[in-house]
This record gives sequence, C-alpha cells and structure tokens, in this order.
Amino acid sequence: MSKGSTSKALKDANRPKLWTTIAANVAVLYAFSQYEAVSAAGLKGVVAGATSLVPLSLALILTTVANGLLSDDIKTRLVFLRWKHALPGHRAFSVFAVSDPRIDLDGLKKLLGKDWPTDPVAENRMWYRLFKDSENDPAVLYSHGEYLFTRDYTGFAAMCLIGLGAAAAFMIEPPTVLMAYLGCLLLQFLVVRHTAATYGERFVCTVLARKAARPLKQPASTTRRDPKPGKAT
Repeated sequence: MSKGSTSKALKDANRPKLWTTIAANVAVLYAFSQYEAVSAAGLKGVVAGATSLVPLSLALILTTVANGLLSDDIKTRLVFLRWKHALPGHRAFSVFAVSDPRIDLDGLKKLLGKDWPTDPVAENRMWYRLFKDSENDPAVLYSHGEYLFTRDYTGFAAMCLIGLGAAAAFMIEPPTVLMAYLGCLLLQFLVVRHTAATYGERFVCTVLARKAARPLKQPASTTRRDPKPGKAT
C-alpha cells in the first residue's frame, strides 16, 4: 500500500462502521418517536406509526449530508475543543512526548537533534514527518484507523444533536420523553468526542514511541569481513 493511499483506505474501511452508527441513530429516534403510540396501542402502535419514517428519513439524509460538509479541520476542533492549533500533533513534543511512559525522550531528542521543535506549528510539522515515515507500521495503522473513525463519528454526533434534535422536537411527545432523547444525543456526542480525543493522543504518541525506539535497535545487517584465505567458514 502506498503512503498516499493509506488514509483513504482507512476511511473506506471505517465506512461500514459509520453506516452502522447512522442506522443505530435512526432506530433510537424511531423508538422514541413511537412512545405515545406504544403506550396507547401496544406494539400495534409501532406498525401504525411507520409513516413517521418518511420525515425521519429526510432528517437523517439532511444530517448525513451536513456531516459530509464538515471539513477535517472542523471535526478536529470539535474533538479537541480548540479553535487554534487543534491537531494533537501541535502538542506532540511539548505535552505528549514528556508524559507518555512509552516514549524514550532521550532517544527522540537524539534522533531529532537541533531539529527539536519548540512551537506548535513546528511540532505538528515534525510529527507529520515522523508519521509519514512510519504510517504503515501495524501499530500506527491501528491507532490511525481508530482515530479517523471516532473523529468522523464525532462530526456525525454533533450533526445528530442539531439535525435529529430539531426533528425530534416535532416528532416526540411528551416533553419528558423528548428531553430524554435529547439527553441521549448529547451523551453520545460527549462520549464519542472524549473517545476520539483519547485515540488522537494515542495515535500521536504511538508514532513518537516507535520512532524514538528505532535508534536503539541494532542495525539490520553488519558489514561482513571476508574470511582469510585458507580458513574454513
């Protein structure tokens, strides 16, 4: 796999999981919207209320489209709750490199030497250089994939809070049930956002840990001296 295609391949691999979260959100909204129907007519009320799937589907489509319009930068800001220098790479060396016990800080400083970054922009650029050199490492690939999925899920959860929350105001009664549903949407966003931030930080640290350990390894091969004439090898 070429380095340029790694991110796209990970996003494609995450697509089924994202569609699963979309389907789950549809199911939850439909279940809450049928509260009164079930209370009045039992399970028959669920079948009778199937016509509500039309506006529900429309709300879902609009929410999904809106999520697609969110740029990676906006999703990153949502995850880390920062407007400037939101990427975890902006704090790779000043925060994560000194706090993660997996990272050999001395080895990392020896590797970078005078190129050790001292400001957020330089930190992110240097971290990205290290990442591009190790992005196909299995541990890095795994961390990268988990971060991309939870970051995109965070964007979708934010759009659900707005889009499906607005639709729920017209579809769900009584108000106590509506508030319970809105609480579920908010909880989903908060949990997924925190998870994405955790995976993002772990992703950054994994790259640094792998690169810091590399100088400590023995060379893959050493120069072999030719045997002296007349001696068996």
